[in-house]
Amino acid sequence: MVLKRFLPRGIYGRAALILIVPIVAIQLVVSTAFIQRHYEGVTRQMTQGVAIDLAFVLAEFNKGSTADQALARAVAVAESLEIAVSLPDALTAPEDRVDRFDVSGRAIIQTLHAALPDLVAADVTDNDNGVRLAFATSHGVLQADLSRRRMSATNPHQLLVLMILTSVLMTVIAFIFLRNQMRPITRLAEAAAAFGKGQRVAYRPRGALEVRAAGAAFLDMRARIERQIEQRTLMLSGVSHDLRTPLTRLRLGLALLPEDEETRALLGDVAQMERMVDEFLSFARGDAMEDMQPTDAVAMVSQVVEDAGRLGRAVRLVAVEGTPAMVAMRPHAVARALENLVNNALRHGRRVDLHLTFNERHLRMLVEDDGPGIPPDRREEALRPFTRLDAERDPNRGGGVGLGLSIAADVARSHGGGLYLGESEGLGGLRAELVIAR
Repeated sequence: MVLKRFLPRGIYGRAALILIVPIVAIQLVVSTAFIQRHYEGVTRQMTQGVAIDLAFVLAEFNKGSTADQALARAVAVAESLEIAVSLPDALTAPEDRVDRFDVSGRAIIQTLHAALPDLVAADVTDNDNGVRLAFATSHGVLQADLSRRRMSATNPHQLLVLMILTSVLMTVIAFIFLRNQMRPITRLAEAAAAFGKGQRVAYRPRGALEVRAAGAAFLDMRARIERQIEQRTLMLSGVSHDLRTPLTRLRLGLALLPEDEETRALLGDVAQMERMVDEFLSFARGDAMEDMQPTDAVAMVSQVVEDAGRLGRAVRLVAVEGTPAMVAMRPHAVARALENLVNNALRHGRRVDLHLTFNERHLRMLVEDDGPGIPPDRREEALRPFTRLDAERDPNRGGGVGLGLSIAADVARSHGGGLYLGESEGLGGLRAELVIAR
């Protein structure tokens, strides 16, 4: 779980990680195995050849009866072998010297000690790639200097540089191909996200066969949803039109009757039926018939507050947070959803406060009232169509038909957001938060 926090979340980053990790791992394994095994093996073989030359020089040196004669015999042989020999005046406590990370240097020293029993010490720390050796002889300590290039491969870093450059080149090429493969997936995700917000963007399936299949399935799904919404809207519009005709005849017939208590009750029933038909149609139609357009959200909310104020209702816009900007939405649908929330708050409370918040990803419209609110365990139920939680919401007693919150939630979802119910901290009643994606 701790490692998961540092892993990329996007498919592009994860695919790149899948691509880079094996390349880096292969480079490390190959480099380690090649340097530690191949170069050590080459170094030992070359050092063994040099050890034969040194053994020959020592044999010639030991043939001399005096130190000068022995040195002269050794020099005569060593010059042709590119080895410098000498008898130093003083050599105090000679010992092996090698750098800590010098792998090939250790191999040189080990091989020389194994091949030359008379070797006292070997120094491979010379910055000029020289090796200094000390041998114990009957005439004293014999010093031999020779080039390290004779015992180890030169410029081993060139292979590493070549491997790194090749890996970088192949990684860049792989990234180009990877980007071309990821681009169709990104476009498909953008088209799906836009459709979830109620926007219809042009999209054409491209890329690999699997991505094309997913894109084609998305287009078919989008077309079916649009046809279903259109058919539902047309059907409900026709039903609404057919129902309005007999309701109008009923209203006209009741208007011709003498006005009494029974006639007024029947007229109230007809008005209630008309209101129910309007709400049913509004719920079924949603915002499918309206196009997205940039909208001044502050002006829209202010208009809703002003309309409620003209009716003598205590509704106010308390605060606007963030930087106000134009937001792409279906203004009439969002205004209708906000009006439903305000009317629902006024039906159960006496005071309603609105808060408007702008951020980079969302527009939040908060409606709070001082009514009794909704219990937490029944808030999800309240968002369902045709749900009335108590007797106070009876249509015959001034309540609705249980579609106000459902319509608002449907509008919010069609804009890529949602409707969230909670408890108002300031007023103590219901808090309805209408969120629209930007």
